[in-house]
Amino acid sequence: MERTKDLFLMMQEQEVSTSNFLPTKKELKLSAEHFANNLIENGEHNPQELYAQSLRLKEALVIIESILKKSLPDENFEAFGLKGTYRNGGDTINYTDDLIYSNLKNQLDDRAELLKLAVKTDCEFYDSEGELVEKVSTTPRKSSLAISF
Repeated sequence: MERTKDLFLMMQEQEVSTSNFLPTKKELKLSAEHFANNLIENGEHNPQELYAQSLRLKEALVIIESILKKSLPDENFEAFGLKGTYRNGGDTINYTDDLIYSNLKNQLDDRAELLKLAVKTDCEFYDSEGELVEKVSTTPRKSSLAISF
C-alpha cells in the first residue's frame, strides 16, 4: 500500500497546465502522458513497479467512480466541466424467441465448429453429409501482455 501511496503522491505533485481550476480532458491527457514519460525516462523507478501501482490506483478509481455515478440522479446535468445526459435504456429484441432465427443461428454455430476442426486437422475433413469442409484462412491477433493481480 505504501508504494501505491508513493505513486499517488508523485501524481499529486504533477502540475497540470491549464487556465481553469479543473483541467479539460485534453489537458489532462497531455499532462498524464508527460508525467508517465518523465517517470520512465528518468530511470529512478522500476517500470514494472510503477505499472503495478498504476493498475491498483486505476482499480480503486474505477470503483469510486462507479459508486459515485450510481449516486447521481437520473437526470441531465452540467457542472464542473462535465455534461451528463441521461438516456433511457430502451428495449433489446430477443431474436432467439423466433424459431427460424434460432435454427439458423444453431446451424451457423455448428458450421463454425466444423471450420475450426478443419483448420486444426492435417488431412481432408468432411461434414455429416459427405461434403468436403474447406480450410478457411486465419487472421493473426495482436499480441498483448495479460496482467492479473
